[in-house]
Amino acid sequence: MKFLLRPFSDTKLTQTLDSYPGTQPLLLRAGDTLTQKAAHRLEEVFAADDPTGTLQAVWKVKEQLRVLLRTGSLEDATAAKNDLEELVKKAARPETNRLYRTVCRWWKEIEVLIITGATTGKVEANNTAIKNIKRTARGYRNPANYKSVILLRSAARTAA
Repeated sequence: MKFLLRPFSDTKLTQTLDSYPGTQPLLLRAGDTLTQKAAHRLEEVFAADDPTGTLQAVWKVKEQLRVLLRTGSLEDATAAKNDLEELVKKAARPETNRLYRTVCRWWKEIEVLIITGATTGKVEANNTAIKNIKRTARGYRNPANYKSVILLRSAARTAA
C-alpha cells in the first residue's frame, strides 16, 4: 500500500510531507492504531496543507482497503468493495484507480482469503530466509556444505 502515498507528482503535497517530519509514517500506519496525538497531527496536516483533499482521499482509500481485507464474510467484503469503489472515484488518482482494478482482477482470490483465512505468508517468509542464507553463504564450493548451512540455519530458526 505504500505505492498509493508515494508517487505524488504534486509539488505542494511533496513539500507537505517534507515540512512535517513523521507524516509519511502516519500516513502508512493503520488508522485504527494511531494514538490520539498522532490522529490529531494527521488531521492538522489534512486541514492545513491539503487544500484539494487529495492526500486525505488517498489515505481513506488505503484505510478502506484494510477494512475490506479484514472482513469476515463475503457480504461484508462486497459492501466494503463498493465503499472502496466510491472512495476511488472521489480520489480520482491514477494510483487509486490502478489499485481498484487490481482488487477487481484478484477478487476471486480475495474471496478465498476471506472465507478460509489462508495466506502464503509462511511460504514467503521461508523463501526470504533462504534468500538471506544464500546471500551470506556465497563462496561455498562444496554443495554438501552449502546444503548443510541452509538446513542448519533453517533448523535454528524453527527451534527458536
